[in-house]
Amino acid sequence: MTALRALPLPDTSPEAKPRGAARMQRVDGQAMVRFGPHGVRDLRQVAPARLLFPDGRDGDFPLAVTVTTTGGLTGGDRLALDIVVDPGAAATIVPQAAEKLYRALPDDPPTRIETRVTIGAGGRCEWLAQEAILFDRSRMRRSLEIDLAADARILAMEMLVLGRGAMGETYREGLIHDTWRVRRDGRLVWVDALHVAGDVAATAAAPFGFGGASALVTLVHAGPAAPAHLDLARGLCASPGSGATAFDGLLILRMTGPDPRVVRDWALNAAGALRAAIFGISPRLPSLCYC
Repeated sequence: MTALRALPLPDTSPEAKPRGAARMQRVDGQAMVRFGPHGVRDLRQVAPARLLFPDGRDGDFPLAVTVTTTGGLTGGDRLALDIVVDPGAAATIVPQAAEKLYRALPDDPPTRIETRVTIGAGGRCEWLAQEAILFDRSRMRRSLEIDLAADARILAMEMLVLGRGAMGETYREGLIHDTWRVRRDGRLVWVDALHVAGDVAATAAAPFGFGGASALVTLVHAGPAAPAHLDLARGLCASPGSGATAFDGLLILRMTGPDPRVVRDWALNAAGALRAAIFGISPRLPSLCYC
């Protein structure tokens, strides 16, 4: 009789990847929306990127809402959004909810989020992104490219939240690579990059790093009269971790803090006050921003 020999059970953990095993399917969502003087004039979307067009309030710009139908992103996923505002046109673009970036496997490439905004002569645009929530061990490369005509105007906002404080999670390890590029009439006028890799928690805690902040907001206004709003922006700085500056047709406001909910409230208040001063429209943002 042949003796029976117990075989070891296979390793089914997410980190285990047998030789020759197929990689997990990743998403490549893409969307493009073009606004003319009478509203949307062109649209393209590839899942999981979707665009919705709810009715806005009287006096506001035409509104587009971006949606990620997967509910979140992980390593190897990509989202690309292309926003075009024609000469003399106006638009407000707001994500439906915070973007959640989940833990990536060790050999997965980073999640990529790429946004490009192009504004023609006399055009006006708001890009009011809600926060990107980075789960521990997520890896992200995010970029925002803005190309505008000499007299075009934009108010752009983006926010990062490190970890899920409400769940007791700290963002300890991962990759954050976050870049802005602003061009006016084809000339590069501002580049900004945040790059933190590896032990993110140590950088976040260090006084020369984030100083204990777990939420970071950047608001940028580009336009001919940007420096005129510097005093207003400095008055909106609500914490020692905030500051504003203006140069070369740009106004830049940054806010940081340990409580993402408080920082988010600061950001919404600042964006509302700035949009009223810059565009002469209601200081109350679209209702989706307050969800």
